[in-house]
Amino acid sequence: MFIYPKKYDVTVVGAGHAGVEAALAASRMGCSTLLLTTNADTIGQMSCNPAIGGTAKGHLVREIDALGGEMGRNADMTGLQFRMLNTKKGPAVWSPRAQCDKKAYQYRMKWICEKQPNLDVKQGNVTSIIFDKSSISGVKTSIGVSYLSKTVIITTGTFLHGLMHIGNEKEHGGRSGEPAAIGISASLREIGIELMRLKTGTPPRLLGKTIDFSKLEEQGGDDPIPFFSFWPHDPFHVEQSTSVSKPKTRTHAFPVGSILEAIGGQKSCFLTRTTTKTRSIIKDNIHLSPMYSGEIVGVGPRYCPSIEDKIIRFKDRETHQIFLEPEGIATDEIYINGLSTSLPFEVQVALVRSIIGCENAEIMRPAYAVEYDFALPTQLQITLETKACENLYLAGQINGTSGYEEAAAQGIMAGINAARRCLGRKPLILSRDQAYIGVLIDDLVNLGTLEPYRMFTSRAEYRLLLRQDNADRRLSGIGHEIGLLSNKNHQIFLKKCDSISNEISRLNKTRVGTETMARLLKKTEITYETLADNNASLPYDVREAVEIEIKYSGYISRQIKDVERQKSSENKKIPSNFNYNKIRGLSTEAQIKLTTIRPFSLGQAGRISGVSPADISLLAVWLKRSSEIDSHSKIDVTND
Repeated sequence: MFIYPKKYDVTVVGAGHAGVEAALAASRMGCSTLLLTTNADTIGQMSCNPAIGGTAKGHLVREIDALGGEMGRNADMTGLQFRMLNTKKGPAVWSPRAQCDKKAYQYRMKWICEKQPNLDVKQGNVTSIIFDKSSISGVKTSIGVSYLSKTVIITTGTFLHGLMHIGNEKEHGGRSGEPAAIGISASLREIGIELMRLKTGTPPRLLGKTIDFSKLEEQGGDDPIPFFSFWPHDPFHVEQSTSVSKPKTRTHAFPVGSILEAIGGQKSCFLTRTTTKTRSIIKDNIHLSPMYSGEIVGVGPRYCPSIEDKIIRFKDRETHQIFLEPEGIATDEIYINGLSTSLPFEVQVALVRSIIGCENAEIMRPAYAVEYDFALPTQLQITLETKACENLYLAGQINGTSGYEEAAAQGIMAGINAARRCLGRKPLILSRDQAYIGVLIDDLVNLGTLEPYRMFTSRAEYRLLLRQDNADRRLSGIGHEIGLLSNKNHQIFLKKCDSISNEISRLNKTRVGTETMARLLKKTEITYETLADNNASLPYDVREAVEIEIKYSGYISRQIKDVERQKSSENKKIPSNFNYNKIRGLSTEAQIKLTTIRPFSLGQAGRISGVSPADISLLAVWLKRSSEIDSHSKIDVTND
């Protein structure tokens, strides 16, 4: 065994969306960081759809960006098409989404990691975790190299004991053409972490020249362009084109050297549908699907079902919507969004050719399902550190989530907290009223999940406060304070805040007849652009923020009051070694759940599944009494 001579503060295992954000966060905060991946050519690979963002997911991306993460900037630089979803509804649910060049996204993320100070990128297949009793000390690779570090973050995604299915055919792997991570599961179990199985899937990829796009409905991007990032971008390796006109932007100057500028505008996606023939093919072959034949034991994603699930669950629906999305500018490969399946290849060919416009389409890559190990997330602290082992953090799909964005959000938080542990600082915990990231992690550690967790705006009780447009105002101050967001970007943030504040103040003072401009802007039929005395010189994002803050001020104020009322229970901390078995009258289920999860506050305890309001009332009384009497009393904090 060879022990690598350099000892790291943070070692990150896996270089997907969670791993990249974790490694970049830790290194940017000043910690010596190692990013280990089985294949250095697939850092930041988009395993499934070539898109970032979407409903609620776009909120997560903007929060990652506001803190100082990379996903939003990378999507902006490599995006082919940008849209803001749900604009016919209120601003709480507006969500940006970008169609990206899959290879450019991957290459740029690899380049960012390689040039990042304090970060070493190495190729290596981690087979075991090195630990002593209840503390981590490093990892070991398949070639016998041990890397020692103060903390370890595991972000293995679908690779953890991954098994791919196409019909009855099975192959070990986490992604087509790439091997599974086998040994880590045994290490995690040895540490005391319980693992279960989940399943996800991906659709076929088609050859664009074999599709009849004339039969399809074209879908373009938005103008102004809803970029993700709040900050100016670094140049990308694609040379800047000087011959194309620059489209309008929503948030900042057009990013120099982006894919969009290289191609001179946004690429289109196309909308089509399945047919009754599609439904017949699936019904006739459903017994060949490993999901229905019993070959797959893992639970699949409820909100991103396979085409088999759609046909079986929605029996009365004649057809289903399908999107055809370009995978890049240097490929004719097309992603067929909505046709995830694990049926045999010959059935996939018939399925694809039953779809409008795809009658003669050729499959370049077959669809498949993948089963993988995941750790029940209730075994984590709110910091994403495992309860079973100090200095070991888990992030991404290993915690039961689905999607690039949920993974990246966990990754940046695991990286931040591992770094702060190494720096001797308190962990960063984002609350449910601060960020969707806070909602995500709070849900995972309190409620757990037995199916792939996906973020939705409906999961956030304070979603009017957690809009995608104000992610910087919620989180950029925190990002700068912890050393993740640069001084340069923090100054941009402060300048924007001043502009918003000054314009709101001006509108409140400026009168038109008997009413102020602000009062006029509250009316449904009035927008900032139609105000007689608007300031057209302000950036788009400032004008948008001013309008939202004024128009929805009453609702926002009420939600802020709700947050303040809730904070009383959030501020009531529970000692980490509190003995719940001493509370008379507490239900058995509550005792078990509270002892297992170990909530850090009364508010967190109230969100645990199986803990009733009556249980919380009892706990509140005992916490109050325990603070008033001797610390050795039987109703106070005791050692378990």
